[in-house]
Amino acid sequence: MICSQAPPSKDPVRTDSRLSRMLHVLVHMDRHEQRATSESIGRMLGTNAAVVRRTLAGLREQGIVAAERGPGGGWTLARELSQISLLDVYQASGTTTLFTIGVADRTPDCLVEQSVNTMLESTLEDAEAAILARFASIRLSDIAADFDRRMRAGGGWMHDL
Repeated sequence: MICSQAPPSKDPVRTDSRLSRMLHVLVHMDRHEQRATSESIGRMLGTNAAVVRRTLAGLREQGIVAAERGPGGGWTLARELSQISLLDVYQASGTTTLFTIGVADRTPDCLVEQSVNTMLESTLEDAEAAILARFASIRLSDIAADFDRRMRAGGGWMHDL
């Protein structure tokens, strides 16, 4: 029996850059002496301060950053970069899923589609577990060390916060 399928989506692939953006911000925060305001971070990221506050709130709840209100206030790191893993930031930043690949129908009647779903879902679960384990092994200090190496090699430029 041939199963019917929905036509493939024509939507462009959307990526979630929250993890990348927050890693970027955190290394900058480590390299700057003054507190970073939501406004200065927003300018650096090309977004508004409310988005920055909402995203950093998740990191604050996990003890990655701290905030101080008032004149001279702003965001600071609450831990050393060596004590923060990519997994910590991934979990705190509200990132939803690693993959956009998914099954067409969660409860198909077609036995072929059931087999496809089983293999695809188990493969994606294994891949996600491997990526999350790798995220847990990488510290933000590793990213900062790579940045330092690039700066020493004359690689250029760093934003101001």
